[in-house]
Amino acid sequence: MNAVKEALSGLQVGDPISYENLTVHPLISAGLPGKDYLTLDEALKMNVARITEVSEGGSVPELLFRNQGEQAVFLLDGEELVGAKQNRILNITILAPAGKDTVIPVSCVEAGRWHHTRDDFTSAPRAQFSASRAKRSADVSENLVMHQKASSDQGEVWGDIDDKMARLKSRSATSAVEQVYKDHETKLGEYVERLACVKGQAGAVFSVKGRLAGMELFDTADTCQLLMPKIIRSYALDAIDPGYRLGNISSIGSPADVIELVSGARYTAHKAVCEGEDLRLDSTPNITGGALFARDRIVHLCVFVSVDGKGVSDGNGYQASASVRRRFRNVA
Repeated sequence: MNAVKEALSGLQVGDPISYENLTVHPLISAGLPGKDYLTLDEALKMNVARITEVSEGGSVPELLFRNQGEQAVFLLDGEELVGAKQNRILNITILAPAGKDTVIPVSCVEAGRWHHTRDDFTSAPRAQFSASRAKRSADVSENLVMHQKASSDQGEVWGDIDDKMARLKSRSATSAVEQVYKDHETKLGEYVERLACVKGQAGAVFSVKGRLAGMELFDTADTCQLLMPKIIRSYALDAIDPGYRLGNISSIGSPADVIELVSGARYTAHKAVCEGEDLRLDSTPNITGGALFARDRIVHLCVFVSVDGKGVSDGNGYQASASVRRRFRNVA
């Protein structure tokens, strides 16, 4: 049994919980262990972690993570970091070891600023909105397969932000995506409150506007409880977007279908930035995403449902390229 299939094998899908245009299908697992790491928020609160630019000059796709604590720190794919010369998001999930400095791959989510507002970064209560996160995930998978780098298409990330801000009528002098979250925080907070984790929940399958959109799975219920509000905000921002849409998905009709598809998918394995291996799921025919395998288990899995094998639509007709699909077939 492969690691992804094993992680999914004992899950139960709980009763769906809905609020307006977003439905959460809880993934419940019995007997999960406690976490053996800190989340980023915990580490920053304890003053045992610090995130800065890699140098005085800085580098848009990289940051320096310093773990001065005695435990590893869990950094979530898509988690937003605010401060320094410009706000960024994490390109992949990372388990940063204790007592070490690590250069981490990121994408910029604030195109119009390149000067310090503070020396370091703090973490935001959100992750990159899910439609853009899906596209970035596919780009990261392609670049890992082809170039062994967890890099994104930065221009596409900026374009997604511009389009989202236009549709949700937000304005920022520096094109910072955090502004659209701030403008709609009251509504996003309602989603977080109404879609709180249930007992034993380790993850969820998400439906936006009646269509399955993605899945998130953590290795412990504690981690899920701490990080799910960031994921909820990610999907909720798409749920309130009048331009967000998913097309007809004939082959994926239920959360169980998503689990079955992911369980049977092929993946490529790459050395993780820190602990473990970064597993990238085959994007054909209906999914894209990745997982961090470390400490003999899947620590985190994030998957995004494609539209008839063509990727998630965010109002701009995005499609996963045929070249990406061919490349996965060649290496998987």
